[in-house]
Amino acid sequence: MMNITKAVAHLIIANVLFFLLAQFIPMLQDKAALYYIENPNFHWWQVFSHLFMHASVAHIFFNMFALWMFGMVVEQVWGPRRFLFYYIICGIGAGIFQEAAQFCSFYLTVSSHIPSFTIGQLPQIAYQLSPMLNNWTTVGASGAIYAILLAFGMLFPNERLFIIPIPIPIKAKFFVMIYAGIQLVMALSTTSDNVAHLAHLGGMIVGFFLIRYWRRHPGGGNNALQGQQFFDNLKRKWDHRKQQQGGNGNATHVNGDDNVNRQSDWEYNRRKQEDQEEVDRILDKIRKSGYDSLSADEKRRLFESSKKN
Repeated sequence: MMNITKAVAHLIIANVLFFLLAQFIPMLQDKAALYYIENPNFHWWQVFSHLFMHASVAHIFFNMFALWMFGMVVEQVWGPRRFLFYYIICGIGAGIFQEAAQFCSFYLTVSSHIPSFTIGQLPQIAYQLSPMLNNWTTVGASGAIYAILLAFGMLFPNERLFIIPIPIPIKAKFFVMIYAGIQLVMALSTTSDNVAHLAHLGGMIVGFFLIRYWRRHPGGGNNALQGQQFFDNLKRKWDHRKQQQGGNGNATHVNGDDNVNRQSDWEYNRRKQEDQEEVDRILDKIRKSGYDSLSADEKRRLFESSKKN
């Protein structure tokens, strides 16, 4: 069974813990939710704290499910530190996008009702309308979750996903485009559904530019092979289970290490050198053309090599 990755586990625990605390301490939700910037109840820390507040059980369940489903694979590629940095920065960026959208909406609404209105009057008008503006609060990790969804689509664009109710598998890159398109249409819609669609788009936009920056300035903590192993492991376990169910149970298992021990030192070292040269060739191909340019056999050899190291 695949163990949950470190950063994803800590984020899920933190979100669930704060959600439960907010049920018993209503003031926590009031202080941590992100208010409109001109609202007297706005505080600077809310740009960060709103990521750990959720409006309902369904809200936190689907966010945490998506975090577990896609976040584990992304974290295996980047490592916990880069993954956590990405999650927080995109979540904060989503909050800023939402604040900007609310500012524009408030400005246009007020200017349409007050002909002689100037932008300098906004704070005073916002103070007078603070009871109404208290409804303009943003909670939830959805902006960061949509950014993780984008990261998955950019890291594994051709990985096929089964998404209910779509009856056929769909490539991750198209799945991300569809979701982004839905959010854009909903954000431009005149009907209010109390969902921060622009925050979702904001998280994806920040994530897109952050990933582009990392690709142009490659550093440590970026291992696409680790993420691909997640899918390869699932396939191997599934194939192994089918073999066990269809076999007679009398098959003899041969340990590869025993075979290596029976080889001469010269033969072992020769094969090891050949394997290393092949791995180096595949890694050079990844650097030049990307992971998706590898054949199925090359991916398999990389996977087997990583298990030996």
